[in-house]
Amino acid sequence: MESSAKARGTGIARRPPEYVAEKMEQGKAVIAVTTSGEWVGFCYIENWSHGEYVANSGLIVAPAYRKSGVAKSIKHKIFNLSREKYPDAKIFGLTTGLAVMKINSDLGYEPVTYSELTQDDAFWEGCKSCVNYETLMSKERQNCFCTAMLYDPKDHYKPEETKEFFEKNKKGFERLLRLKQWKLFKKKENNGTGNGNSKPKSFLFHLFNL
Repeated sequence: MESSAKARGTGIARRPPEYVAEKMEQGKAVIAVTTSGEWVGFCYIENWSHGEYVANSGLIVAPAYRKSGVAKSIKHKIFNLSREKYPDAKIFGLTTGLAVMKINSDLGYEPVTYSELTQDDAFWEGCKSCVNYETLMSKERQNCFCTAMLYDPKDHYKPEETKEFFEKNKKGFERLLRLKQWKLFKKKENNGTGNGNSKPKSFLFHLFNL
């Protein structure tokens, strides 16, 4: 997972192998294999704030099987498993990729601000291994290169609605990701100076409250 993130130039919350193995033993993981037993992909479940929040983490697909729909299938499987094990939990994710945003939208996730995610320190501690951790902390955990998305079982739109919303605003999301990267990189180069009121955040509120 770590080497794949480096190849993509993105950050990742790195976990020890023992931690990931434990998720498998607990039945909190989806492992994709071929009929001959060749490993294809993986994803696992984490729960935070005493089960109030759940994250589907560590999504990875073997290079030979990328862009084949495997990632989407794994995300659907792990989402359904999360709903089964934690039916009342809010399921959230952080991503820097438009492709993952689309998959999440198909499942009923909505773009949200960081304040709507778990505030459990244990979750944010996991970001320490991410190359963008310094940026996250300089923003007081309210913004970073990742886009936050959330599925709330008690208050959510239908997947058809969130999917339609994503397709209509796809170009806006692309601009948001590019703008966020440019703005945050610019401030990183300036040693984190500035008042913190960046365009990405204001654009986020404007776009998502239409």
